[in-house]
Amino acid sequence: MNTRPYPADHTALVLVDLLNDFFADDGKLNGLIAPMLKEMDLTARLAHLIEKSRERGVRIFYSPHGIDEHSFDDVTSLLPVFQGALDNQVFWKGSCGGDFYQPLRPRDGETVISHHRMFDSFVGTDLDQKLKAHGIERVVLAGLTAHTCVEGTGRHALEAGYHVTYLTDAVAEFTEAAQRAAVDLSYPTFGHAVSTIDEFLAGIEPAATA
Repeated sequence: MNTRPYPADHTALVLVDLLNDFFADDGKLNGLIAPMLKEMDLTARLAHLIEKSRERGVRIFYSPHGIDEHSFDDVTSLLPVFQGALDNQVFWKGSCGGDFYQPLRPRDGETVISHHRMFDSFVGTDLDQKLKAHGIERVVLAGLTAHTCVEGTGRHALEAGYHVTYLTDAVAEFTEAAQRAAVDLSYPTFGHAVSTIDEFLAGIEPAATA
């Protein structure tokens, strides 16, 4: 059995929606999700995950939510949650709320994917193109929220042929019930591995040096 299943050259850490509207104290959704962020100690855990992944040579892809007044012009049956986001300009392109949360933001040279508008970071974006361009075979998912955009992105990655890992202590939801539904039911169904941050980091095979 391979005890180090994540070759750095072919593994991507995909970070979903690390945005001010979730994480910042004045974010439009922070008041709703803050209790779970605190319970999960999510900011500190994600900072640790990002730092150690960088050190080990894993390529990081940031996938931000982002909408504007025309994002759903082609959608005839819009879910109420997205209508609410439109009405309240949540994750609004160009706004502070739609920007990356400072402690978790990408460094220069790291890959930022084009905005996704619903739950799936692949639809209407360049995520698949950029993963393939970098020779990525294994996708490791973290961020927000566990049962919506993280899961939606993971389902698509699975269908697209990637090896998919969900990190259970690097995600959060608005409620305990939604968190448990994602971690206990969906992730084992729609992924190859359900792991912790430390398990993932221990499994990284460093990139070969020239």
